[in-house]
Amino acid sequence: MSGMIEGYLGRESVTVGGEMTLHLSTDAPRFRLRFYRLGRELIPVGESGQYAGTRHTPPDHPDGLPGLASPADDWDWPPLTLPVPEDWQPGIHLVEFIECGPGRPGNPPLLGAEQLEGHAREFFVVRPRTPGSRSRILYKKSTFTRHAYNRSDRPGLERAVSLYDHPVHRAGGDGEPRGHKVSLHRPGGVIDLAYWDAPFVAWLERHGYPVEYCTDLDLHEDPGLLSSYDLLLSVGHDEYWSAAMRTHAERFVHDGGNIAFLSANACWWRVHPTDRNTAFVSDTDHHVGDEYPHLPATDQWWAPVPDGVGNPENALTGVSFRNGGMWPATEWPGDRPRVGYTVQHADHWIFEGTGLRDGSDGGTADRLGAGTPLIGYECDGAAFSYDESGIARATGEDGTPGSFLILGIHVLEPVHEDFHHFKWGHWNGPVREPSISSPRAATMGLYTAGGTVFTAGTTDWPVVCGLEQDPAVVRVTRNLLDRLRHRSPLPG
Repeated sequence: MSGMIEGYLGRESVTVGGEMTLHLSTDAPRFRLRFYRLGRELIPVGESGQYAGTRHTPPDHPDGLPGLASPADDWDWPPLTLPVPEDWQPGIHLVEFIECGPGRPGNPPLLGAEQLEGHAREFFVVRPRTPGSRSRILYKKSTFTRHAYNRSDRPGLERAVSLYDHPVHRAGGDGEPRGHKVSLHRPGGVIDLAYWDAPFVAWLERHGYPVEYCTDLDLHEDPGLLSSYDLLLSVGHDEYWSAAMRTHAERFVHDGGNIAFLSANACWWRVHPTDRNTAFVSDTDHHVGDEYPHLPATDQWWAPVPDGVGNPENALTGVSFRNGGMWPATEWPGDRPRVGYTVQHADHWIFEGTGLRDGSDGGTADRLGAGTPLIGYECDGAAFSYDESGIARATGEDGTPGSFLILGIHVLEPVHEDFHHFKWGHWNGPVREPSISSPRAATMGLYTAGGTVFTAGTTDWPVVCGLEQDPAVVRVTRNLLDRLRHRSPLPG
């Protein structure tokens, strides 16, 4: 028979030669751990001995919802502290929880890359002792976003508790801000890592791009972290950012560092880490049933004070989800349009070696990623207008930097305006700023303000590149990494 085992990390980022802490619950009499490193393949790197198993319960939902656990409180299961081996290579790692005892798996087959997604496992980042000693590229794993969506489900039990499912709203006070609260100390297994990160991590290693890794919490806590790097990567779905994360990233660019947002819905909500950085609060617009009882959502980055933060995310990223949209699907990539980006400025270095044309020769402009699900499932855009030559140019009226150059654009059609009631077969996203007259459009581009910031404008760029579904997307990514992996000297 197969029983129950689940767990979580005390912290999702550890250092070579340091310690890691796990918190497990199981109905098996014993359990053991199997460790892997995620690279071009999922490689086993170690196994533990057996430990006594104990079953633990989660805290009840604070709103008194029958049978539901709390997404806001630390589940506070007993800790198991282990050393991080000195010979482990830095990177994204996986720990698999294995039940032992009569009728339990005991010694199941090793996981392969195709079994990365699932329960009874968690991921964590291993960092080198000296930041920047192995690479000047830092890959930030979007862990705050992962926790916002983590429902803490497991096989046979749909808990459905997260920032989106049966959320917990706190009124604030006693040093804690107002908003919805989520604990980082809950189990949930591996989901987003398998879809967005794993293909791109494998691609990076196949093509000889060494990178180091960090989590959102690392960037939040360490003002000096980015000083050891020349390029920061944001990958996939990177929705939740703290004020400190943003401050550190903006200072990095000001000082000549580069950022590549191979992501979308980026920096959409501000979060406030609490409880010694084991939880966060975000004042969002998430519903309770069919109602939205806690508006305004004051942690919306772009919205003016007092209804929001008043600091549009596109001042950093160049684009915003409010100018883009989301294509709903039960499974990704779903049935969304596969048309790609209309190419602009084909003579730009980003397109070197692709052979793509922009129509300036009198022909039809090529479309980057045509035939692949490159655009979506969520995409970001910039307010724009067409010049006399039909070239889309950012207007800057939404906070996008004046030097932002649109390199690829796809106007989203058809659009459904009611974001809170999805419509299948449409790009969903309401008009949030009536003063902006340009249509919603996925937007790829870049700007320079000290360092260079590139944005892919779509969550699924790392998937299409990682799986090498389009040669031009792969070449653009290589051009980007080769150009930005070393910062250029600042003038003067």
